[in-house]
Amino acid sequence: MAKTVSFPEGTQVPCHVGVIMDGNGRWAKKRGLPRKFGHREGAKTFREITRHAKRCGISYITYYAFSTENWKRPKDEVDAIMELFEKYLDEVRDFIEENIRVRFIGDRTMLSENLQRKMASVEEDSKDFDSMTLVLAINYGGQDDIVHSCRQLAEMVKKGELEPEDITADMLESRLYTEDIPPCDLVIRPSGEQRLSNFLIWQAAYAEFYYTNILWPDFKGEDLEKAVIAYSERNRRFGGV
Repeated sequence: MAKTVSFPEGTQVPCHVGVIMDGNGRWAKKRGLPRKFGHREGAKTFREITRHAKRCGISYITYYAFSTENWKRPKDEVDAIMELFEKYLDEVRDFIEENIRVRFIGDRTMLSENLQRKMASVEEDSKDFDSMTLVLAINYGGQDDIVHSCRQLAEMVKKGELEPEDITADMLESRLYTEDIPPCDLVIRPSGEQRLSNFLIWQAAYAEFYYTNILWPDFKGEDLEKAVIAYSERNRRFGGV
């Protein structure tokens, strides 16, 4: 059994970490390889970091795997990513043996029926596990997430079940794709970019951000530990003093 990570005394480990897996294409380009090879290496890093997150004591980790905007990429790259997801899901079943719950967030309607079936099957088989929750955001966008929630509330208003003035932030939050997942505490983005890119907009309202120039395929367990320590050193005031 893998050992847990020993952090410096007083380190506060974030409950929920969001990861923007960025830099796969650039990693491949630097090596004169097609972009899809970068995504394959990124998939290996995803598996390594998920297991290391569990050793760190992180309860929830959400990966930005495919955004609603990623459909704009070249068709061959999108096809390669979708094929990789199929393989992902077969391998994600390995996490079930480690008592890890698996969840998916995002609009599934644009995904293949086979992929949707695999996603539902993995969720069902791991729903009662509690050592850590692994969340994969596939065809996900933060703005779309909020619109999805608002439409549900609008339907309630339309049916006369709810008055507009009675709508609260808690009601909107409970209808997001992440309704059973706590707010994001820390967002990690490798590759040198410093933006949220439509990821967990609502959930990361008070998250700390950690940026690094390391490309995602080169991101290691010790890099995750550095991010956790940096997070612990922040003064989180949540709008207070």
